[in-house]
Amino acid sequence: MNLADMLSYADIQQLVSIAKRYDCECDAHSKRELIQSILTKIGRKDWFEQFINEMSVEELRFINSLLFEQRTLFSLEELIARVQQTRFERDEQTQTSSPRDMIVKMRQSGWLFNGASQQTKYLFQVPEDLKERFKLVMKRRMEQELVSVQEPEAYRDEDGRIGDDIITMLRYFHEAGSVPLNPEGVMYKKTQQLLIEKMSVMEETVSKGEWRFGYGRRFHNYPNRLSLLYDYVFYQGWIEEHAGKLIVSSSGLERLEKGAAYEPIQPIYRFWLKLYKNAIPNLSAIVHWIHLCTARWTTVESMEQALIPYVKPFFYDEPQSIIRQRIIQMLVHLGLMRIGEDAQTGTSVQMSKRGNLLVKGVNITHEDKIKLG
Repeated sequence: MNLADMLSYADIQQLVSIAKRYDCECDAHSKRELIQSILTKIGRKDWFEQFINEMSVEELRFINSLLFEQRTLFSLEELIARVQQTRFERDEQTQTSSPRDMIVKMRQSGWLFNGASQQTKYLFQVPEDLKERFKLVMKRRMEQELVSVQEPEAYRDEDGRIGDDIITMLRYFHEAGSVPLNPEGVMYKKTQQLLIEKMSVMEETVSKGEWRFGYGRRFHNYPNRLSLLYDYVFYQGWIEEHAGKLIVSSSGLERLEKGAAYEPIQPIYRFWLKLYKNAIPNLSAIVHWIHLCTARWTTVESMEQALIPYVKPFFYDEPQSIIRQRIIQMLVHLGLMRIGEDAQTGTSVQMSKRGNLLVKGVNITHEDKIKLG
């Protein structure tokens, strides 16, 4: 529902609170006057932009966390968790209110409303039209910080080859019969190297002593792209780890017998979002902002500056390394983004056609993959 609909369902106490928040001059006893006055004030483009610009970073993060969700209703507990996720250690000195205070403020500002039905009255939602207006304002703000450049001298586009390599991995395991595992259930380095050589993208195996956790089940054992591939086939149930060996399961054999040498990117992309969400709770929102802001070639440095306020450090991972290694690098591996190098402009990125479609939620078939290529 849009703001006008939600205002009509809201009780007069909330309407009075919103009207006071925005200094609306109207009869506080008339629901009609309250609604009209609020809509008139919020409807002004200049006022709305100023209001967004005066929001704290914490408030912006909170709204951002709700913008791109397919779900429209949230419980109070979920909203409290969202507020807690938006509170970064580097902002501790400016945090004086509780998560519940934030939610009360958002209700008084007309950003959160209770559901209209008996089943949803204890749930909360954000007006759809305010979401869209918020996106436009935020996009303009970010674009002011971004630096667009010409197509770089050379760029890399992995073109969805991760979908081919998943089948390559599964076939390699099947042809091996069984793959030996060490006591920790990990493939030996020599096996990893042989497998990587069959892939379309080369990686270095993980060095001893390197900290690696939070980005998947086997992230601490295998390099970034390989660990995503491995976790994907494992959670699909296509491989099984038994004492000292890895084998292809019956469902994995069925997948190979289908004959398709390409795994669609959309389920891999969704799996990646779910896998990395523990370490980067607002990953989906960040990917959407990258999508909206990289229609043209854009320098990575300028994009970092625009996104860093919204990226929470994760243990030893600082926002810059999260943006570069955990997000941009993986978007390139997924075939959703191109990355280029230029002697004058440095490193730049651009969303690919496939990326534009998948982030919007459009499914891509094998035939589409060929056309996009």
